[in-house]
Amino acid sequence: MAGQTEESDTAREQTKAEQDVDQVRQRAARDQQRLDSGAVTSPKDLENLQKEIVSLAKRQGDLEDVVLEVMERRESVQERVAELTERVGAVQGRIDEATGRRNAASEEIDAETATVTKERAVVAGSVPADLLKLYDKLREQQGGIGAAKLYARTCQGCRQELAITELAEVRKAAPDTVVRCENCRRILVRTSDSGL
Repeated sequence: MAGQTEESDTAREQTKAEQDVDQVRQRAARDQQRLDSGAVTSPKDLENLQKEIVSLAKRQGDLEDVVLEVMERRESVQERVAELTERVGAVQGRIDEATGRRNAASEEIDAETATVTKERAVVAGSVPADLLKLYDKLREQQGGIGAAKLYARTCQGCRQELAITELAEVRKAAPDTVVRCENCRRILVRTSDSGL
């Protein structure tokens, strides 16, 4: 995640800035020790040493300001990373929940498919082979629906009302005769609701 990379970068930047402050502090302490020891006796060297101590104190202050600024940025980044991590966790929780629901639904569908496949095999065994072959062919051509109920003079496959001449032919057909819709060519299933 980009936020974690930024946090890592600011952590390195903070460490480097703190090391710089420590180096300046150590150098200033050494210079102050030399000054206090009385080992430097030349007035010019003493003056230079005092100027360097003042300069190092200013440099230390500047570097401490940099450390503070980096710490503030790092804290801000850490807060953002924490917020994003929490959001990622929440999203992952929803993903896990949806995946569980999907898997459960898939198992239900698989079980239902197995049941329907068994039921179809039983029914298909009682249907004449030529009719089953026609049904399977129509099913393949018509997007999975090879037969449709004739309801109130309307084919439920294509939703078209049969013409008067078609209805007359369907009325005349024997109950065991296979009749088909003139519009979509599906096998028509006649019931008491067919409107004949």
